[in-house]
Amino acid sequence: MPEMTLTEKIFARHTRRDTVRVGDIVMAKLDMILGTDVTVPLSVEVFRNMGAEKIFDTDKIALVNDHFVPAKDVKAAELSKIMREFAREQGVKNYFEVGRSGICHSILPDNGLIRPGDLVVGADSHTCTYGALGAFSTGIGSTDLACAWAIGELWFRVPDTTRVVVNGRFKPFVGAKDLILHIISRLGVDGAIYQAIEFTGDAFKHIFMDGRFTIANMAVEAGAKTGLIPPDDITREFMSQFPDIGGEYLRSDPDAEFTRTLDVDLEEIEPLVAEPYLPSNVRPVNEVKGVKIDQVIIGSCTNGRLEDFRAAAKIMGDHPVHPDVRLIMIPNTPRLMRELLKEELIDQFVKAGAIISPPTCGACIGGHMGVLAKDEVGLFTTNRNFRGRNGHPDSKVYLSGPEVAAATALTGRITDPRELTKDPDYYC
Repeated sequence: MPEMTLTEKIFARHTRRDTVRVGDIVMAKLDMILGTDVTVPLSVEVFRNMGAEKIFDTDKIALVNDHFVPAKDVKAAELSKIMREFAREQGVKNYFEVGRSGICHSILPDNGLIRPGDLVVGADSHTCTYGALGAFSTGIGSTDLACAWAIGELWFRVPDTTRVVVNGRFKPFVGAKDLILHIISRLGVDGAIYQAIEFTGDAFKHIFMDGRFTIANMAVEAGAKTGLIPPDDITREFMSQFPDIGGEYLRSDPDAEFTRTLDVDLEEIEPLVAEPYLPSNVRPVNEVKGVKIDQVIIGSCTNGRLEDFRAAAKIMGDHPVHPDVRLIMIPNTPRLMRELLKEELIDQFVKAGAIISPPTCGACIGGHMGVLAKDEVGLFTTNRNFRGRNGHPDSKVYLSGPEVAAATALTGRITDPRELTKDPDYYC
């Protein structure tokens, strides 16, 4: 039997074949199908127009309120209403209402809805996040979403794979966001179009799930179909919360064929910043420090997890947010909000002058909770900084990890966090 990559193995299992090869056109069965308040309404219209009456499996659909919530205006309220009524009509079991919902790419794995080895699609480009669990997950359009609801399958062209081998350990004040920005800067925003990126190497012995979700999430910023991290003991520990759901812990075969291999040494990576207007415009923080910032956002499906807020809290200490800066912090799920309350981090952030947002994608897409005005400059821990994405077309957004973002919030200018603290045991 030919040697296969992790991606090929997942497609083989979901097409009931012994093997698949790069370029094969396949119809594959789906394990989970995601829709959100901004993508579902069009899908509902298509679903009805195609004559479909019932979704194929009420357990394998997830509908999440997260983009314009709480509803920012009448149009946003109508979008959520359409999804809410469709969920009730169809008996969708995994419907996440405001107050019990969160950012979709966090709420699904946190509720045990994604398993290693799954094939997952979602009407959102960052559906690739679930590759952190060793699933093949990718974004689709609203029309394909309706088709997937109806029959539980979609066609795919099996993609080739770029392998990224990461070794070493993070230096102080460097994290998963810096790693993925470094990788994107080397690949370019179109360097992995319609490919899978498989992240592997000894470094993943020390990169835990929060960081893995960040890495997989931004694979699409290099044009990739998905980004996968082979499941291991760290994956098993995360999945132990859900002992009844199983999963397949697959890995690429030793002689599997990769399109190319990129080697990364964590010892060479510094705190990084992506300048406007592409995630690939990456420079060391020391080369852009001093840029005046109006607004800092820490959160999103990329960097809105416990590890990220703990990192920000260590940088901030008991210091106040700079008076010229608006610091918006967006925990990605209610469960995380409770953790931050328990650890008294929300109290710390609010005392410093931050505002705590409910879980929402709004600031990341420039639609709600933190839109930038003309000529304003933001530093965000989100995943994209395209022109006009986060507000006025003449605004600018820099991307960074939570360490640089927290340091910048204190000083009002892009700041190297290493200049604010000399703690050598930061990540120990």
